[in-house]
Amino acid sequence: MLYAILCYNFEDAIGAWTLAEDALVMARLGLVEAGLAAADRLGAVARLLPTTAAVTLRKGRSDGSREHLVIDGPFAETKEQLLGFYVVECGNLDAAIDVARDLAVANPDRGAYEIRPLAVYRPGDLTETRALIKGIGA
Repeated sequence: MLYAILCYNFEDAIGAWTLAEDALVMARLGLVEAGLAAADRLGAVARLLPTTAAVTLRKGRSDGSREHLVIDGPFAETKEQLLGFYVVECGNLDAAIDVARDLAVANPDRGAYEIRPLAVYRPGDLTETRALIKGIGA
């Protein structure tokens, strides 16, 4: 079964990391990712830009108003922000929790990993997206 592992943390703390600290965490996370990829268990991985880059589209009300509202910022008000996610193949929830534990060891900063089974997964063709991300140094 496929599981999404959603990565929550305080983006102010992550944003305060030095380039060296960020590179060290990303290298450690890369080792976890490499192990999952070698076992053909890794799907999409994404690191999101800060919530200040996000907008939210609130759907129109069910009373007949179909007008949608676009507002700045993330979907929900929380202390921690969704900073990225992994899609992994795991035999059961316990195996997915083990992957989240490995990620937590690789990134020992505060935060949380939410593990949620996927009902639908369409990876799509991301060739252009990958080239764009490499071009901006991510």
